This record gives sequence, C-alpha cells and structure tokens, in this order.
Amino acid sequence: MHILKVSGMSCGHCVRAITQAVRALDDAAEVQIDLAAGEVRVASRLSPQQLLQAVRDEGYGAELA
Repeated sequence: MHILKVSGMSCGHCVRAITQAVRALDDAAEVQIDLAAGEVRVASRLSPQQLLQAVRDEGYGAELA
C-alpha cells in the first residue's frame, strides 16, 4: 500500500480523476481517497514514482506521505 499526500483535491470529480488516472496504468489497483485528509492510498503493482506521476499529470500536487 502506497500513501500519497495530494493537494488540490476538493470534490467527487477529483476522486474520479485520480482513480481513473491510476487505473489507466493498473486496472486492478485499489484506490482509497480521503478528501479531508488529502490522502490517496493505493494498493497497486505500480511504483510510487509511477503513482506520483499519474496524479501530477491530472494537475494535482503529490508527494509520498
């Protein structure tokens, strides 16, 4: 499980965008998003760097928690 701190998330659209971005690279990924905490938890075969890039490519700030 990788935990990312993500800035700029505020609504359901953000949740869908990030979830779709991760699943575009790993369709079996499990994505849990806590908007209030600004956290994205991902169980995936992807590396942390791949996850960070996927989130950043959607326009959000991201770093490992």
